[in-house]
Amino acid sequence: MKLISHRGNINGKQTVEENRPSYILNAISEGFDVEVDVWFINNVWFLGHDRPDFKIDFKWLKQKSSLLWVHCKNIAAIEEFKRLEIENDYRNINYFYHNTDDVTLTSHGYIWKFPGIPHINNSINVMPEIHNEDIKKSLGVCSDYISNYKHIK
Repeated sequence: MKLISHRGNINGKQTVEENRPSYILNAISEGFDVEVDVWFINNVWFLGHDRPDFKIDFKWLKQKSSLLWVHCKNIAAIEEFKRLEIENDYRNINYFYHNTDDVTLTSHGYIWKFPGIPHINNSINVMPEIHNEDIKKSLGVCSDYISNYKHIK
């Protein structure tokens, strides 16, 4: 099962730290993938949930791409990732965009399921603890409390 830290959180929500590059690297060092929120504004990449808080280089995203689940927070970000795929044949980054959708597909074909939506086999369940969701047939979990799922294989 894929274990995905939500914005770098491992043992609970830490709003001030979320999406901070060092916080994300800590979650990766603990053995987790990480869902990150990404913005693309005026040809510059940023991390941040509600706004672009942390400026990053695209190189940073590329280097960690095998461990990141990139949630595009603006249309420009998803457009730029798609442009990179088409023009540079670069498909390593697993990205997606959603706002109020029940589910979305990531660029690598994963089903990303919003909390509280009925179970979908082989999906990534986001915050299943909120609604005490059964994750037995899930492909993965994304949570602020991802360390609670370490025992699941």
